[in-house]
Amino acid sequence: MPFIINSLPKSHFQQFFELSQGERAARHAVGVIANKKPGFPCRVSLMDAEVGEEMILVNYEHQTAATPFRSSHAVYVRRGADQARLQKGEVPEMLRSRTLSLRAFDGKGMLVAADLVDGRALEKLIEEMFSDPGAGYIHIHFAKPGCYAARADRA
Repeated sequence: MPFIINSLPKSHFQQFFELSQGERAARHAVGVIANKKPGFPCRVSLMDAEVGEEMILVNYEHQTAATPFRSSHAVYVRRGADQARLQKGEVPEMLRSRTLSLRAFDGKGMLVAADLVDGRALEKLIEEMFSDPGAGYIHIHFAKPGCYAARADRA
């Protein structure tokens, strides 16, 4: 089953870089500087930040469905990040290098499947989950911190 991995929209986050520390705090965001690589995965570029890069860490509602699975978590975004534009079946290195948690949802935002996978085997699990016609989309999370990484859709 062909799939495409999608990042978060750059336009949603660039405003945070222009805010004061107090204004960021009021929006549940903080400025950070990446101090190791990997360790600061940008959800817009789908790349790990380089040491010394400025980032925003902000709470983002990635599961907006009006169900018990509605969810938000912290995400990093690099200043000036280019929007990721992946091809069908392409998996960014940022996902390959981590243990991931996948959560498949139906069209109403209800959970239909969940599993863990080593990022090097991500394609196989995505394809398995999409073999269920009830799976409408898949959220990919970093398993250890539990935070949202990206979304997989049928291509």
